[in-house]
Amino acid sequence: MLHTWGSALTHHPHVHVIVPGGGLSPDGSRWIACKPGFFLPVRVLSRLFRRLFLEGLADLHAAGRLALFADLAPLADKPAFDAALAPLRRSEWVVYAKRPFAGPKAVLAYLARYIHRVAISNSRLIALDEKGITFRWKDYRIKGRDRLKTMTLDAAEFIRRFLLHVLPAGFHRIRHYGLFASAVRARNIEFVRQSLAAAQNAPRPSPAEADSWADDVSPARRCPCCGGRMIIVETFEGARPARQRQPSPIRIDTS
Repeated sequence: MLHTWGSALTHHPHVHVIVPGGGLSPDGSRWIACKPGFFLPVRVLSRLFRRLFLEGLADLHAAGRLALFADLAPLADKPAFDAALAPLRRSEWVVYAKRPFAGPKAVLAYLARYIHRVAISNSRLIALDEKGITFRWKDYRIKGRDRLKTMTLDAAEFIRRFLLHVLPAGFHRIRHYGLFASAVRARNIEFVRQSLAAAQNAPRPSPAEADSWADDVSPARRCPCCGGRMIIVETFEGARPARQRQPSPIRIDTS
């Protein structure tokens, strides 16, 4: 979890995810690259993240592991908590994905400055007195030397913002998943590099061959977003129609 100290007054935590533009085939024998111009279905990713986040929040509340204080104390009541989450399930969550302007190396250098340093360095601290704690911060909306400004916060607010950088027990600042998992990371990275090098040296198919390959994909197996071939990983049975109960015969006693 990354957080920009002082550059934004809202102080919302950020989660940065680095995803490769492709992946290994299901059998792990080759590299499958995404098509040019397509990376992530942003709307699908937004709704998936919204569902997983709110489900996790609801599970913590149901298990009594969600601490609510001050103005949030009334949300300890389940009906009040459900009412607070209801509008969040209907609103659109923002997931922003774009191509890096200066390339992937610049993105890694940018993130490295945050994940490998403390929340605020001693050189930015200016004064500590009865008014509070004064420190320097950068206003990135301003170009030039005038972007350096000072801010004074009382001790409680300063500590609150500082603790936003302290991860809870069991959390890690950097996590690796998938082909970058620790157990297989070195082997997978070497295999992917060899596959990418081989793909760059291989002759490119002609436009006619590419069109014929695309025509071979049936509409049911074609991704509606990128047009690529979809691979079935698992099939789920649909909801079965409810059986209609047979009407019981009506007996009339005429005696």
